[in-house]
Amino acid sequence: MSRRLEVELTSKREDGSYTWRAAGAKQPKGDLDGSLLYEGAAVGDVVRADAEFGVDGVTIVGVQPPKAKRSMPEMLEILGTGRDEGGVTTQLVGKRGRDDRGDRGDRGGRGGDKRRGGGGGRGRDNRGSRDGGRDGRNRNEGGGRGDNRGGRGRGGGNDRPRRERPQQAPKAKPKRLRARRVHRDAALNEIPEMQRPLARIVLRDGVPGLRSTIERQNELARTRSQPEIPPKMLEAVGERLLPRLRSAEWRDNAEAALAGIGDVDLRDIRKVVVAAENGAKDEEGRALAEQLKAGLSARVEAEHGKWLSELNSLLGDGRTVRALRQSSRPPKAGAPLPAELATRLTEAASASMTADTAPERWGTVLDAVAYSPVRQQVNPQALPSKVSDELRSTVRKLSKRVPHIAALFKEAPAASAPPAPAQEAPAADTAAAPAEHATAPAEATTAPEAAPAAADAPQETEGQS
Repeated sequence: MSRRLEVELTSKREDGSYTWRAAGAKQPKGDLDGSLLYEGAAVGDVVRADAEFGVDGVTIVGVQPPKAKRSMPEMLEILGTGRDEGGVTTQLVGKRGRDDRGDRGDRGGRGGDKRRGGGGGRGRDNRGSRDGGRDGRNRNEGGGRGDNRGGRGRGGGNDRPRRERPQQAPKAKPKRLRARRVHRDAALNEIPEMQRPLARIVLRDGVPGLRSTIERQNELARTRSQPEIPPKMLEAVGERLLPRLRSAEWRDNAEAALAGIGDVDLRDIRKVVVAAENGAKDEEGRALAEQLKAGLSARVEAEHGKWLSELNSLLGDGRTVRALRQSSRPPKAGAPLPAELATRLTEAASASMTADTAPERWGTVLDAVAYSPVRQQVNPQALPSKVSDELRSTVRKLSKRVPHIAALFKEAPAASAPPAPAQEAPAADTAAAPAEHATAPAEATTAPEAAPAAADAPQETEGQS
């Protein structure tokens, strides 16, 4: 079976045959009969040939002449009206808000007088013209929807303004500490190169991490029948390098904390100040620690003032739960609330826990009170009228923090408990009341005598009548 192949004529022999090779390659190659070629064939032409591949080689059985080169490109005939029409144009239109839909008013009301009470829209009585009621009629004039989307009604004259919720600016998260590694890298460069991998492990995981790494490597060495690493010697080297590396790392953190003393998170700054006891080894480090402590004190005082101002603002706006939660997170640890502010917070919390308060709201206020500094002073005005199971669960969870409030719920009946059925009085004990048993026979004796008299009374009355 022949196969199509592109070949290049490489040379012409005296007997009229040609040599060829695959176009763009050295193999395959061979000879072909000149009688298979077209008129005007020359060396260098690339033609398509039908070749048969066999054990003895490749045999060319047919050659197709190359396509003639076009002097002009092929043209496409245009079918159309022949008229000169304008091209496609585009126009960008800006987005419109909800209040810009008033220009649709020329549509008129959608319904007739019987359906929506509006002007001549597409009512059943005005089917002669599809445009009836759309010419010059504003939607606000008829019963259709007006451009005031604030109200829910569809009738005209709804001019209620849309109630906008106050937008709260999201509270910015404090900036975290991002220290450079100037002193850390300098300390690593001072260590001999053979000990640097060990120093990096100790700096990252400490001596216990180094011990675990050595154990894992020894287990792997035992499986491969290789010599183990002596752990005691490497642990001694790690313990000797660790203080110098920790000091360099603390120096980087202290410089970054001092540079961002005004906006870095207070927790990160406190960590650096606490670590100064082991990190500040020289005079320069101790001086840096003193500057950091002074900056932290000034920052805490400023944050404490802002905290008190925010509490006053929250209480002034009536946001009691938010104020209670904010009071549980003071920037200055151990600083008590001012007496006036504590009194306002206590009164606001007590006034939020009344009988008219919903159980869910009651539980939310109680949860905020339990973690506030005034939890012992808050006394609810009344328990909710309906004590739900969720509220009781919240009270049980917080009973250790507000025991005086939890004690009030022990006397309150459960909302879901059915009323207790009336029980019959137990029979009196014969030994305890002998007098009652003594009079019982007399009562039993007189009861039969009274029964006939009562039975005869209707007969006498009937006879008299």
